[in-house]
Formats: sequence, structure tokens, C-alpha cells
Amino acid sequence: MEVVTHFVNDTVEFYKWSLTIADKRVENWPMMSSPFPTLALSCLYLLFLWVGPKYMQGRQPYTLRRTLIVYNFSMVVLNFYIAKELLIGSTAAGYSYLCQPVNYSNDVNEVRIASALWWYYISKGVEYLDTVFFILRKKFNQVSFLHVYHHCTMFVLWWIGIKWVPGGQAFLGATINSCVHVLMYGYYGLAALGPQMQKYLWWKKYLTIIQMIQFHVTIGHAGQSLYTGCPFPNWMQWALISYTASFIILFANFYYHAYRRKPSSSQKGDKPVANGTYVVTNGHTKLEEGENNGKRQKKERAKRD
Repeated sequence: MEVVTHFVNDTVEFYKWSLTIADKRVENWPMMSSPFPTLALSCLYLLFLWVGPKYMQGRQPYTLRRTLIVYNFSMVVLNFYIAKELLIGSTAAGYSYLCQPVNYSNDVNEVRIASALWWYYISKGVEYLDTVFFILRKKFNQVSFLHVYHHCTMFVLWWIGIKWVPGGQAFLGATINSCVHVLMYGYYGLAALGPQMQKYLWWKKYLTIIQMIQFHVTIGHAGQSLYTGCPFPNWMQWALISYTASFIILFANFYYHAYRRKPSSSQKGDKPVANGTYVVTNGHTKLEEGENNGKRQKKERAKRD
């Protein structure tokens, strides 16, 4: 028990010390004064992962078609705004794509970049709704380990990023990821419009490839910065490399099973695609279409009777 007490006390002291080197500009921004709101939302998210499926047992899945259309295209707008702000701010500030230390000044462009990164962090909390919609639609198989791992860790880790390094090289990964999310949520928004859009969604396979490229660029960029001695926090670089490496492994496994491994006869049909970090189909699977056709046929027979 004494060991645990010492560990807790040391952790608290370390956190208090770390606050002395945190970015004072973001101290009073929403959600940034304390980690508890972020941790509380993440705990509620994990709780819903357990309670949600139990609640939906014996209930019909929600369709949520209009909700999904609004949500996905809203995420397109949000991620486009983040990418635009980061690109404009970094260009105006003369940022280097090879090595860029954090500038903690109140320069208008630096604050603009920090603000865009804060919105990026907020978007990761909003993305918890991805899981909520899956569960309410009873798409339990799509709530994979990859999906949960990504969503839960990104929100928490980006709170740390905004608290201590809301600028510098942090802008590059957020810019690339926001651009990828514009494509990704655009795909899901179009898919939610209905099966008639399927012929325009031939590029779903390439979303996963783009994600893989993004991860390799991120690791290469961080590694290059460490090698050249870029004055950006080394702990952030090593954490980024380790975290991104885990995604490469998980995504490679997903890509192999989704597109490379020959499916058995019972698995043939529409292939899934990774939505940022999880497996998802286009929202209008053949099973759903079959169910809808069955319902229409029953209604027609009832009318004839």
C-alpha cells in the first residue's frame, strides 16, 4: 500500500511540475485547464461500449440515415476548416516542413495555429459519435479493437499535445490527417445518401492506402527530426513514432484481411473500408437491402390480400 501511495504522490508532483512548462496561452481555453473533462468523456465512451450493446439487445436497429448524412458532411466541413487554418497560419508564419520548433508567443499566426490544433483535438472527441452510431445501428462487428484504440487514445493524447506543444511540427500531422478525414467523411456522407451512390464510391479501397502512407510519412518526419537534432521536444517525437508504429501494424493487418486474403464463399460481398481507424461498410449492405426488399414484398402482399 505504501508503494502505491508513493507512486500516486510522485505522479501528482510530476504533473504539477509539468504544468510549469505547459503553454500558458491555452490554459483558459475550453477543456484545457484540467485533464478531467477529457478523461471523463473518454470513460463515458468506454462505458457506452459496454452498456450500449446491452441496451440494443432485443431492440430494432436505428436507421439514422439523415443523422449520418448531416454528421458526416459536418465532419467534412470541420476538418476542411482545420486544414485550411493550419495551412494558412503555417504559411504566414514561415513554417518549415522539415524542422519547426514551437513558438509560444502571442503572434497572431502562432495563436491561429494553436487554435486550429485545439479544434483538431475537439474533433477527436466529436468522433466518439462514430461508435455511438455503430452501436445504435447494431453494427457491433464494426466496433473493432482498431476502432476503439484509435478513438479513445487520440482524444486523450491530443489533449496532452495541445497542453504542451500546440504548434511547431505538431501542425504537419494534424494537417495531413484533417485532409484525409475530409476524404474519409466525404466518402461516408456520400454512402449514407443511398445505394444509388455506390457506383461513385469505387475509391473506398484507397482510403486505407492513403492512411498507411500518412503513417509512414509521420514516422519518417519524426525520425528525420530526431536525426537532425531539431529543437522540438524529443519525448513528443518518440511518443509519436511509437504510437504511429502501432497503427501501421493494425492497419496492415486490416488491409490484408480486407483486400489481400482470399475470402471464403461465406464472406464474399462488399468489402469493408477503414474509417480513419476502423472497419466499416458503406452503410447500405446487401443484407440491409435484402431486408428492405423483404419488407416491401410483405407490404405488397398485404395490399393484394
